[in-house]
Amino acid sequence: MHKEWQLQEAKVNLSQLIKRAASGEAQVVTVHGKPTAVVVSVEEYARLTRRREKLSSALLCPELAIDDLDLARSRDTGRDIEL
Repeated sequence: MHKEWQLQEAKVNLSQLIKRAASGEAQVVTVHGKPTAVVVSVEEYARLTRRREKLSSALLCPELAIDDLDLARSRDTGRDIEL
């Protein structure tokens, strides 16, 4: 769960905001009530920005990319429409 901080509040309590983000809890900073930035831990940032291989690369050399391949199947069956 994340906590929202107004920009002024974030400035005053920066060390607390950083400690919470470092513990794994995303921190949202708002400006004029609008979410503007998110502070996350270095580990989370690295996870979000790591380079992902193409499916073709994983299929050609599966032992190298097996951890990056998401094989989860969507349970979405689409939507009903009238014709």
